[in-house]
Amino acid sequence: MKHRITSLLVLAALTCAFGAAQAEKADRSKPMNIEADALRHDEVKQTSVFSGRVVMTKGSIVLRGARLDVRQDADGYQSGIVTAEAGKRAFFRQKRDTLPGAPEEFIEGEGEVIEYDGRTDNVRFITRAELRRYRGGALSDEITGAVIVYNNLTDVFTVDGQKKATPSADGQTGSGRVRAVLAPKEPAAGAAAPAAPASGPALRPSNSLGGGSQ
Repeated sequence: MKHRITSLLVLAALTCAFGAAQAEKADRSKPMNIEADALRHDEVKQTSVFSGRVVMTKGSIVLRGARLDVRQDADGYQSGIVTAEAGKRAFFRQKRDTLPGAPEEFIEGEGEVIEYDGRTDNVRFITRAELRRYRGGALSDEITGAVIVYNNLTDVFTVDGQKKATPSADGQTGSGRVRAVLAPKEPAAGAAAPAAPASGPALRPSNSLGGGSQ
């Protein structure tokens, strides 16, 4: 059974690892492939702005939105900021490395703005943020908050549930709470069953509330 966890703090931060599987480490060194309706490139500043039904792939990573700003630093690391259409959310998806024979796993996320940092391999979901993990095609875990930061290298994420002072594109200010649905971790194949607890002294009934004579 899944367990629902709700933060009671307005400014909440949750740090957690999704499990043994890890994000595709090879994605970091793969080239960016981008499709869009229009492109404006500045060679001097090493920036490119793609607009209109943007789809970016980088290995197993997929990013979709209305606009993508791409920058490349002096060391060749590429970073991108994806912005969604008004009232919608941008989309992120990445395959995770799994053990041989284990079900495939994917991470998916949404936010009105998604920032990808190629140097640190971080993905930041901003405003109406949501992060999901799928195992074998079925939804396993789900996290929502105002801002979610996911590290592809360590598979650790942090969630901020702060209530925004200004409304988002759909007029919502957010509840100011972090919400998570986390599936229990499945035991590894061949793992031994937990040992039965050692037997203790038998309980005996008492004839008085204090358990002794007055």
